Amino acid sequence: MDDLRINQTIEQLVDEEDALWGLEAAGYATEVDRKRLRELRVSLDQVWDLLRQRRVLEKVGLDRDAVRVRPPGVVERYSQ
Repeated sequence: MDDLRINQTIEQLVDEEDALWGLEAAGYATEVDRKRLRELRVSLDQVWDLLRQRRVLEKVGLDRDAVRVRPPGVVERYSQ
């Protein structure tokens, strides 16, 4: 996945997250919506991590395409 596709994915996930937060703020969110929000948080963490990995590899002169999406258990342990 190239940087353009990663950024497009981030934008799509953020748009969906914003819509669900809008439902939550208006009091219309369902438990399914809340579950999806939790899933989106993890997906966004994974995609942002992927982008950061690619940038680091490029900075040190290594192959940016060698990175893979890390599992949720890895990215969810990072400090924000």
